[in-house]
Amino acid sequence: MNKGMIMDSEDRIERTVDIYISAEAVRDMKHKKDTEDFNTTKTQTPQHTGSDGVNIRSSKAAVVWLVLLCVFLLTAVIVLCVTFTQERQQIITKITNLAEERDQLLTNNKNLTQEREQLLTNNMNLTQEREQLRTNNMNLTQERNQLLTNNMNLTQEREQLRTNNMNLTKERDQLLTNILNVTKERNQLLTNILNVTKERDQLKSEKNELQKLFAGGWKCHQSSLYFLSSEKKSWSGSRKYCTDKKADLISINNQEEQDFVKNISGGKLVWIGLTDTDVEGTWKWVDRSNMTFRKQL
Repeated sequence: MNKGMIMDSEDRIERTVDIYISAEAVRDMKHKKDTEDFNTTKTQTPQHTGSDGVNIRSSKAAVVWLVLLCVFLLTAVIVLCVTFTQERQQIITKITNLAEERDQLLTNNKNLTQEREQLLTNNMNLTQEREQLRTNNMNLTQERNQLLTNNMNLTQEREQLRTNNMNLTKERDQLLTNILNVTKERNQLLTNILNVTKERDQLKSEKNELQKLFAGGWKCHQSSLYFLSSEKKSWSGSRKYCTDKKADLISINNQEEQDFVKNISGGKLVWIGLTDTDVEGTWKWVDRSNMTFRKQL
């Protein structure tokens, strides 16, 4: 029921009360009038004057008036009863509606109370979840910060390891270079050793050959070997004899060598490596060099 209907009901109740008050006032007036008429009649009864006819007519008029008043009052009472019955029925209906609305409101209030309790429970659960989420978020933040710190430390370690690796790589490359150089040096030394060994063996062989040559009558002078054969041959035969022994006739280039030849020859005549076979009259040594030392033997 809305507010306008409630106010209308209150106005009708006030009107009903006013009608009741008016009816009571009429009844009071009727009772007062009857009392006054009774008193007047009672007072005037002993008197038997010429005004009795007037009093009778007044009484009749009063009776008529009272009858009309009763009819009016009866009509008013009937109207009031009908109106009261209708208004009471309306009031009962309104009360019923109000009771239903009250019950509906109570039901709604109960439902709203339950919803409120549910909302409060949900709110409490959500608050707990929020606090749990905040705790989780704080823990995750701490873990993230720890991970960031660990990542930074690992990054620094990685950079340090990269630096160390780069340094070790440089050292390795340097060592490899050194090893390569040492290997080259070793190989060079091995080659040198091999060459020296070969030279040693060659020298040993040459030494043995020289020893054999010295034993066979060869003489050494200024890093050259000289042999004086006891056989007598022509110049060509002598040269062939020399070439067969991987030698050649002597080429005298200085006085010292000439003196050495004289010394070993003991003043005997010997063939030397001087010839003019290419151009007659033009003397050259067998090694194809020109004769620059002209002093005869």
